[in-house]
Amino acid sequence: MIDRRQFSKGLMLTAGTALFGGPGFATAALASEKFVSRVLVDVATGKTVHRDGPAERRFSPCSTFKLPLAVMGFDSGVLVDPHNPLWDYRPEFQTTMEQQKKATDPTIWLKDSIVWYSQELTRKLGEARFRDYVTRFGYGNEDVSGNPGKKDGLTQSWLNSSLTISPDEQVAFIRRFLDRKLAVSDHAYAATEASLAQFPAEGGWTLHGKTGSGFLRTAKGASDRARPIGWFVGWGEKGGRRIAFARFNLGNERSKTYGGMIARDAMIADFAGLAGG
Repeated sequence: MIDRRQFSKGLMLTAGTALFGGPGFATAALASEKFVSRVLVDVATGKTVHRDGPAERRFSPCSTFKLPLAVMGFDSGVLVDPHNPLWDYRPEFQTTMEQQKKATDPTIWLKDSIVWYSQELTRKLGEARFRDYVTRFGYGNEDVSGNPGKKDGLTQSWLNSSLTISPDEQVAFIRRFLDRKLAVSDHAYAATEASLAQFPAEGGWTLHGKTGSGFLRTAKGASDRARPIGWFVGWGEKGGRRIAFARFNLGNERSKTYGGMIARDAMIADFAGLAGG
């Protein structure tokens, strides 16, 4: 059996180096690459309902990481319930997005994807506890070191930095969450579910999930706006049946719509068909 960290290292030396600033990024093939990957797995049986695209490849989780962060927050007691704590925005958070400059509770945080709330949460968790949760959850490559030489893993590791995860692994995490196999409190599971946004879909399905948007890095480490990535991760529920899902988009041109919104809207539209009705 291949060790998870050996697999991660091998991946980063091949495709992964191109994603995060390695020398292979400048090749023509990678510069023009574009694809969609979708994975749906029945939670109860573990049967793969649908899988397409390179679902084994790892990318930054971006704001989909707010879902495991919510579990950490509610389990640790830093977060209390879906509407507490309510934290005020402070200028030192330095967000450039006006819509994020507002008082935020866990439900608002997840719905509006407030970055500074995530970072305030991880600061309160502290490096040791944060790292322990990521390892315990078996989340992606488990690398929370952050950007090389910057010692910013506590607040940046999931934002186009060191932490990466594949669509397959996203779905595996959702199944562990729904099966209550993350070794956290019952309150952490229940409060996270209650705080997460819901989206009606065709065929009577209700999707529970979190988007994530970002960009690949150039060889110099800058965000490449022509290489948008987008996630929508969660589960669909209908008549007692639950299907864990992940959709990932990689684009090769600038877009006026965030990648996560593209992934979310497409999955909502496609879910019933992919799930078999």
